[in-house]
Amino acid sequence: MPRPAKLSEAEIGDLLGAGGFAGWQVVDGKLHKTFKFPDFVGAWGFMSKAALAAEKMDHHPDWSNVYNTVHVDLNTHDAGGVTVLDFELARKMNELSP
Repeated sequence: MPRPAKLSEAEIGDLLGAGGFAGWQVVDGKLHKTFKFPDFVGAWGFMSKAALAAEKMDHHPDWSNVYNTVHVDLNTHDAGGVTVLDFELARKMNELSP
């Protein structure tokens, strides 16, 4: 199946405003959000659930974890920017976070 095309800045803005993307913003051409959890176990549990969702989508985040904090950047490398896949994963990550 072909990968989706890169979205324009206007399309990204429209999607961010559509709801379901609380806390997400565009930073350096990527969707970015920092998730905070009560502790390391909460952060790791979130990452485990998000990893399973990402694998099903065949779309993987750029992310890092330090103790209770998970930094996430989403873009579609082969499209050269943000696509609907990034928004799908962002929405799923928001659903998975407490």
